Parts: sequence; C-alpha cells; structure tokens
Amino acid sequence: MILTINPMNPQPRNVSRVVDCLKSGGLIAYPTDTHYGIGCDIMNKKAIEKVYLLKQRDKSKPFSFICSDLKDISDYAKVSNYAYRMLKKLLPGPYTFILEGTKLVPKMMLTKRKTAGIRVPDNQICMEIIRELGNPILSTSAGLPDEEILNNAWMIDDTFGHLVDIVIDGGDVPEVDSSVVSLLNDEPEIIREGAGDVSMFE
Repeated sequence: MILTINPMNPQPRNVSRVVDCLKSGGLIAYPTDTHYGIGCDIMNKKAIEKVYLLKQRDKSKPFSFICSDLKDISDYAKVSNYAYRMLKKLLPGPYTFILEGTKLVPKMMLTKRKTAGIRVPDNQICMEIIRELGNPILSTSAGLPDEEILNNAWMIDDTFGHLVDIVIDGGDVPEVDSSVVSLLNDEPEIIREGAGDVSMFE
C-alpha cells in the first residue's frame, strides 16, 4: 500500500497509521535524506528477521538504525564529549556514525563488538515517525543485494509491495549514500565517503 505523506508537513493522521503498522510488527519503506529505506521497529525481533529475509542478509551483519535527535542517540549509544560535539555539529544530516551501543539496543542490532550504526537524517517524515513510535527504526536501503537502490515509491511498491506493509511516498530524495564514520574510542575513521562532508575527520 502506498501512503502519501507531505515531506515538509507530515500529516499526523498518516504518521499515526505508519506508527500503528510498526507497533504491530509491520515493515515500511520510507524516504530519508539520502535514499529510500526499508525498516521496522528495532524492538520487534520478528520484524527485524523479516528484513533480514527481504534483504537476503547474513545475521552477522547488523543493520543501522535511525534516531530522532541527539538525546535519542544518547539513550542508545555511548557518546563521549568528542562524539557529542561532532554529532551536534553534523546532525541531522547524511551521516551514519558507528558508536558503542547501550543495553537498550537489541542484540540483533549490534555487532560482536557491541557497536551500532546510527543515523539522524534531515527528513521530517522519519523524525515524526520515530517521535511518535517512541524508539528508533531500522534503516537499510530499498534495494536487493547487487541491484540498484529504488528511490521511487511506485517502483518500490512494484518490487517490495508484497513484502512490506506500507510504502511511504514522501517525494524525491537525493539518491546518494550517507557518509559512514566510526567514532569509536574518539579515533574517527571514515568507513565510506558519501553525501556528508568528512573533511574534519581526515
């Protein structure tokens, strides 16, 4: 089902429909400030397992997740003073930061080193959904392994419509990768250079 949501002023009624879907263990496709993503409530193990099946991904490779703001991140990750300064400067924005997870993060969302990839995209639809849900949502690109990422709601519905419960049409997205930066031990490491400026980490 395609659900149109205004990217500038998300309609509360439609946001609530998405949140109800997530709370019941559903999967959604949604816009971010980079690509369209596929996600679920990170607190729902069965929903996470559905995403692993959909993406044909090994469970040893956890997915990233999206928080609503800096305070939200501090609940789910250990944030040093240095990391806080960087996050405050760059978020919301097209970055994925690798941080050590807290005990609130389900084990399925953590690597063996207890780290997690965390995003706060500059996208109002994402933010409103997470705020109303009350916890982060899983984040992975809307594409199959070794195939192009789909960034059009109708194309996503054609490909994944039978596998996800709601495809949010939130308009055009930049169609770029986020920059991935590890901030572990206050030793920044650029894992992937994408849309976000990473010059301060070089």
